[in-house]
Amino acid sequence: MIAIVDYGAGNIFSVKNALDFLGLPGELTSDPDCIRHADGIILPGVGAFPKAMAMLEKCGLTDVIREEARKKPFLGICLGMQLLFEKSYEFEACDGLGLIPGTVEKIVAPGLVIPHMGWNKLEIPQDCPILEHLPEKSYVYFVHSYQAVTPEDYLAAYVEYGSAKIPAMVYDGKSVFGAQFHPEKSGEIGLQILRNFGGLMG
Repeated sequence: MIAIVDYGAGNIFSVKNALDFLGLPGELTSDPDCIRHADGIILPGVGAFPKAMAMLEKCGLTDVIREEARKKPFLGICLGMQLLFEKSYEFEACDGLGLIPGTVEKIVAPGLVIPHMGWNKLEIPQDCPILEHLPEKSYVYFVHSYQAVTPEDYLAAYVEYGSAKIPAMVYDGKSVFGAQFHPEKSGEIGLQILRNFGGLMG
């Protein structure tokens, strides 16, 4: 079973619908015990970083997420991906979950519209198990104004937005993945990524 963390700041139903379509068992939950006993975890998220971290803390989920993300497949989506980092500067400096080194900062793309919204082609510089079996030209859907700034070692995929190189998928090399885009809204490419994630659970 995949625990979809329900903390009041996520696009939880579209993620659950995508898992249902793929035949992957998923459960919406804010119960720490359910998260501990899950085979995998998805942390969705929409909105602002400081509010989302406050809501995770209010639900008593920060510690269990930090613990369990090291033990089993874990996927952060959109804001859920940004929460994986050490600190964000969205509106104010705010500590994150600290699962991947780096910060979250405003996108700088001179002459282009912010938020970055729409479909972009993934560039995949290194192997990542949930990016396998994708066609050479794989487009995914984004909507965000802030991006991760992280060492290249953690950059599994990126997109180009004008002069900006925006991390699209981060990976700690073990169990923690983060997608800045929305796989549940990215058609067959997104479904394949979720299918790959489900396959990590054996």
